[in-house]
Amino acid sequence: MNLLEDIPQDLVNFLLVTLFSLIIGLEQRRHHETEKIKYLFGTDRTFALIGILGFILYVLDKDRLWLFAGGGAVVTVFLTVAYAGKVRMEGQFGMTSVIVALTTYCLAPLIYTQPPWLTLLILITILVLVEIKEVLIEFSEKFNKNEFITLAKFIAIAGVILPLTPHDQIIEDLNLTPYNFWLAVVAVSAISYVSYLLKKFVFPRAGLFLTGVLGGLYSSTATTFTLARKTASAGYPVILTAASILVATAMMYLRILVLAFLFNPSLGSRLLVPLLVLAAASAGVASYFYWRSRKEEPADDPQTDAPQRNPLEFPTALLFALLFVVFAALTHYVLRFYGQSGLNVLSLIVGVTDIDPFLLNLFQDKQTFAEHLVVLATIQATLSNNFLKAVYGAVLGVPGMRKYLLTGFGIILGVSILILLIS
Repeated sequence: MNLLEDIPQDLVNFLLVTLFSLIIGLEQRRHHETEKIKYLFGTDRTFALIGILGFILYVLDKDRLWLFAGGGAVVTVFLTVAYAGKVRMEGQFGMTSVIVALTTYCLAPLIYTQPPWLTLLILITILVLVEIKEVLIEFSEKFNKNEFITLAKFIAIAGVILPLTPHDQIIEDLNLTPYNFWLAVVAVSAISYVSYLLKKFVFPRAGLFLTGVLGGLYSSTATTFTLARKTASAGYPVILTAASILVATAMMYLRILVLAFLFNPSLGSRLLVPLLVLAAASAGVASYFYWRSRKEEPADDPQTDAPQRNPLEFPTALLFALLFVVFAALTHYVLRFYGQSGLNVLSLIVGVTDIDPFLLNLFQDKQTFAEHLVVLATIQATLSNNFLKAVYGAVLGVPGMRKYLLTGFGIILGVSILILLIS
C-alpha cells in the first residue's frame, strides 16, 4: 500500500495517457483494416505518440499552456496535410480519424484536470462512436423528414416551455396552474413518445402481442379500438388479438402507476399494490390466451407494420389540454357541491373518455383530496374504462373474439371490484 502511494502522480498519468492513446490507436487499426482503407496517416503507434506528445507539452507548461497550444497547432497542420492527401488519393472526405487524433492529443489535460469517470467516459464514447458507423447509418435510414421536427417539438415543450410556465393559479380556490397543466402534458407526451420511438425504431415489425404491450404505453383504449377492427378487416387471429388487447390493459395500469409516482410519490405508494395486482391479473389472462393461441392458432403472428400515430401532434396535445382543464374544473366543483359521492360518480363517467387528464388532476392536487379517495377514484376510473374497452372489442371485433374479451375483461373487472370492496 505504501509502495503505491509513493508512485509519482506524473508517472501514473503518463501511463494512463499512453494506455488510452494506444487503445484508441488499436481501435483505429482494426477499423481501417476492416474497411480496407489504403491511405492512412497512422494507427496504434502514431496515436500513442500523439498522446505522449500532448502529455510532454502539457506538463512542461501547465500554467500558461503555450507549449501545449503550439504543439496542437503543429499536430493540426500535419493532420491537415494527411487529410488533404487522403482526399486527393482516395476521394473520401471523412474526418473521423482526424477528430479522434486531436481528441487523443487532449488526453493529458483531461487526466490532470478532470475526474477519472469523465476521462473514461470520453474514452468509451470515442471507441463506441467509431465502431457503430454502420449501425448509425442503418438507424438514420429509418428517419423520415418529420422525425427531427418531432424531436424538436418534444424538446421545446419539455425543456423550454415548461420551465417558463408560471406557477400562479388561474382561478382562485381552483388548484389549476399553467405549470401543473403543462407538466401533465409533458408527462403523458413523454410516455407516448417513448412508446412511439420503440414501435418505430426498435420493434418496427412487432407482432400482435408486442404491439399490445407498446400500445398500452400510449393508449390502451386506442389499441383496443384498432386491434378489434383488424380482426374483421385484416383477419387477425382472434385469441391472439384478445391477448394483445388485454396486455395493453396491463400496461395501462403500469403507466398510471408511473404517473402517480411522478406527481405524488406518497399516493404512488398507496396505489402500488392495487395497480400491480390489476396489472398482474391482466397480464396473467393475456399470457394464458397467448399460450392458447400458440396451440390453437399455429399460423405466424401477423406483423403490424402500420406506423403508430405521432403522439406529439398538436391536435392531440390540444385535446388533452382541453380535457385536463375541463376535468380540473369539473372535479373541483363536483367535490365542492356533491362531496365524495360526486367524485365516485365522476370517476365512473370519465371512463368513456381519456382517463389520463382526470387522474393527473387527482394526482397533482395533494391538498383537496384525501389519498384513500384518490385511490378509489383511480380504480373506479380504470374499471369503467375497461368496461368500455370490452364493449368496443365485442362490437368492433369478429364474433369469435367476444368470448375471450368478455372472459378476460370480466376477470379484470371482478378483481377491480374486489379491490374496491376491501379498500
